[in-house]
Amino acid sequence: MKYEAVIGLEVHVQLRTASKMFTRVAAGYGQPENTLVDPVVLALPGALPVMNKEALDKIIKTGLILGCEIAAVCKWDRKNYFYPDSPKNYQISQYDQPICIGGAVEIELPGAARNIMGEHKKIPLTRIHLEEDVGKLNHGASDSLVDYNRAGTPLMEIVTDPALTSADEAYALLTSLRTALVQGGISDCDMEKGQMRCDANISIRPVGETKLGTKVELKNLNSISFVRDGIAHEIRRQLAVKESGGTIVQETRDFDGQTGASQSLRSKEMAHDYRYFPDPDLMPVKVDEAWKAALRATVSEHHFDRQRRFMADYLLPYTITSVLVPERELADFFEVTVKLGAAPQAAGNWIANDLLRELAAAKLSLTESKVQPAHIAGLVKLVESGVISNSIAKEVFVTMARSGELPDVIVERQGLKQSTDTGELEKWVAAAIADNPKAAAGFRSGNEKALNAIKGAVMKASGGKANPKLVDEITRKQLG
Repeated sequence: MKYEAVIGLEVHVQLRTASKMFTRVAAGYGQPENTLVDPVVLALPGALPVMNKEALDKIIKTGLILGCEIAAVCKWDRKNYFYPDSPKNYQISQYDQPICIGGAVEIELPGAARNIMGEHKKIPLTRIHLEEDVGKLNHGASDSLVDYNRAGTPLMEIVTDPALTSADEAYALLTSLRTALVQGGISDCDMEKGQMRCDANISIRPVGETKLGTKVELKNLNSISFVRDGIAHEIRRQLAVKESGGTIVQETRDFDGQTGASQSLRSKEMAHDYRYFPDPDLMPVKVDEAWKAALRATVSEHHFDRQRRFMADYLLPYTITSVLVPERELADFFEVTVKLGAAPQAAGNWIANDLLRELAAAKLSLTESKVQPAHIAGLVKLVESGVISNSIAKEVFVTMARSGELPDVIVERQGLKQSTDTGELEKWVAAAIADNPKAAAGFRSGNEKALNAIKGAVMKASGGKANPKLVDEITRKQLG
């Protein structure tokens, strides 16, 4: 019997806010243990929660980015469970009235080759709700210690429909979602810092069956690659159980990304196990049209829409757009360069290849770069006007990346302008033909590529300063 996988993801994302969800104490990472706490975080008697408006703004904006319906009214519920990471013994969350309903995440699957765009599809979402994060347990050899710095941080849970069919689709969804949220200013989505965490619900069923199989929840997926690896591992495990005549058990399993193995943690909880009930200390939230309109005005172009526009309007190849678009600042840098008059294709190549190479070598970020859009635009214009050759431009780029000087200043100071003196070029061409008789004979016999050996010799003799177009014309003329 052939089986197919059905996968749903629960993605927890910490919102980038100055303070925590229900108190003014700072939200942050990397501080000494248990310093970002106060009576509300520690659930001391008499401490009452107060909602964080910035967190509400950011989850509504997320819903607008992902095409969700924004609920007119949402409310707060207590999710009851007893665990050391939750000092209240309950978590303030949203159960039956979440703030965002529906929506979808557009994903791109791997193409047939790295330079070919893959299939795009939209994965529907069930809901997005807002809650508070819990503390972090640090397990030692003989004890476990809890750090409540993370507790109370605004946490958004994004729940997909059971609509994913492979580990690659899950990987693509998390990659696309992370790009959208980072570019939207919603979260930094750093999985190493716990700012983005994912649980996967995986089941298999016979091909053609519509009823969902018994699902297994996979936890401890602390990188996007581990999500892909863990799902692939769980699908294989469930297929092996079926093939051996066994039964899939509904449970929660822990996946170890280092070893590639999983183990059972506990039987899967149901919603009623948490005894949800409305939080008596928090009022429902009403979201009117004016609030949504104000946030909608701050939503920037979706990264896939921007990529399609770059390919259509600027005629950029997929290989360049796939480098520029995932980083909003880099795509903005490109568009500013084009507005300064640079040819789009040339600007895209300089930025995606040379600029990023130099920044990586110097271990600098784009904001630290000495090369600005005006530098790239100026360099492109110098090449296109024939002032310098492309090979000389490469040298100029390295110099301006290190000094921050404008390209025309470097060209003038170092005397790098191309030679357009036809008399001088004719001498170089004649010498090159004399030194390369086989190439000359080959070209005269119809071998067009043989011309390159002669032109290369001319460029070498001129120190790269000869105008390539004139060299080509003069060489063809002298070869008859």
